[in-house]
Amino acid sequence: MLYRFKSKATGDVVMLQPNGRRVLEILGKDPEGPGIILPQQIPAAIEALRAAVAAEEAEAERKRQEAEAQGEEPALPPDERVPLRARVAPFIEMLQHCQREGCEVVWGV
Repeated sequence: MLYRFKSKATGDVVMLQPNGRRVLEILGKDPEGPGIILPQQIPAAIEALRAAVAAEEAEAERKRQEAEAQGEEPALPPDERVPLRARVAPFIEMLQHCQREGCEVVWGV
């Protein structure tokens, strides 16, 4: 399954199901059905995504420091090889553009 995020101001942003679901959960949106991010909700959405990225990076750094202290190389699980920052960057760009244009982002419609 794919999530296709659409707006009148940008091209579509497409995510595989696990990534799209995670983004929607970060935003507090229901990943099961169609949805919308209204223009007035965009600043909070951007901040929520940035906070999730910062939290993931802080956790990765903590794990790296722990492994280094124990003289080990930190191992990344296969699903974490691409960090959240890289996965959400196109979506954040879409949100920023929609914020400037005053239009919403929709999915599942």
